[in-house]
Amino acid sequence: MIWNAFVIALREISRNMTRAFLTVLGIFIGAAAIITMVTLGQGATLAVKAQISSLGNNLLTLRPGAGFGSRGASAGVPHFTEKDAVVIGEQIAGVAAVAPVRNASLSTIHLQNARVSVVTGTTPAYFEINKWKLAEGRLFTSADLRSGAAVCVIGNTVRKELFGSENPIGAKLRIGKASCEVIGLLVAKGQAGMGDQDDTIILPLSALQRRMVGKTSSHDISQISISAKDGVDSNALITEITAVMRQRRNLQRNEDNNFNIFDTRQIAETLGSTTQLMTLLLAAVAGVSLLVGGIGIMNIMLVSVTERTREIGIRLAIGATAREVLLQFLVEAVTLSCVGGVVGILLAFGLCAGLARLIQVPFNFNLQINVVAFVFAAAVGVLFGYAPARRAARLNPIDALRNE
Repeated sequence: MIWNAFVIALREISRNMTRAFLTVLGIFIGAAAIITMVTLGQGATLAVKAQISSLGNNLLTLRPGAGFGSRGASAGVPHFTEKDAVVIGEQIAGVAAVAPVRNASLSTIHLQNARVSVVTGTTPAYFEINKWKLAEGRLFTSADLRSGAAVCVIGNTVRKELFGSENPIGAKLRIGKASCEVIGLLVAKGQAGMGDQDDTIILPLSALQRRMVGKTSSHDISQISISAKDGVDSNALITEITAVMRQRRNLQRNEDNNFNIFDTRQIAETLGSTTQLMTLLLAAVAGVSLLVGGIGIMNIMLVSVTERTREIGIRLAIGATAREVLLQFLVEAVTLSCVGGVVGILLAFGLCAGLARLIQVPFNFNLQINVVAFVFAAAVGVLFGYAPARRAARLNPIDALRNE
């Protein structure tokens, strides 16, 4: 009986294709909007997490000052010492690697090309912690660090700005008042929340201290990069680091921390949750289109019942039950909704593929949201098709046959 009702429904729909198209327009726009919003939202979440993950491997960054809010937050606050980094690595079990970092903004010159670049003095562990990989050449070693060798590794932006198409490996680069040899080129990471990650020059900390900026104080480390071991609770690790640093900086119980710890894993989770919430809100707004489409189906089905009143009367007169008439019109409404849902899924697939490439986020095809959108579209057909179907089923055969 259901199959016969479905065949009849397709026949009735095919009789007036223009009206059928306008009927399902709201349905497939609504379904496409929901799928597109959720898919792009999930892609944006993945992009945010990948971007933050590119900053480092379970990265914690220890900085002077109470926080990132005001410019004066770190004014007058002492920086760190190299010994601070050593103590953190030795005393805290959850730390996988630690690297002291000193940053400086210095003029850089190669032949006729000159610019101001961010120069980072650190140790070899820095590359592991921050997930830096080599495109060409080599990284500096512990031996280079001990000897204060004038060698450096550059990012892709520095290569393009100073060297152009020239191979930078082995070339001399003047940084401030000293020169160093470029021994490595890093794989490009791209933009992050903190700016262009590839606009960097990394060299041994000892070389930066001795040759370029000098060392006037033991507190010359601007930050300490820390990598947590896999599976270690970052909150517990932050608590341990805080306790050690408070002790080393001689802070009393009533004194606030004069340092802060930036946790990339927590930031990634927070931003991911925020993006997912915004995605759900946008999907809910898009879902209103489905309800509007459902109202369109109800209106068209009411018109269809009016047009086919005499047909309904004949079917009832020759023995069709009210239940069969109800089922017939309900199947017709659901068929319209399902067709709209299928068209919406196909439209959403194309939109998601194109928009994901345009806004540069991963295209993450989620079967679950497509199934949910289709089921929701079918449910709209049942919900809004029931009233017209019930009206058709309750017609009096005699009155229906009299209808002109």
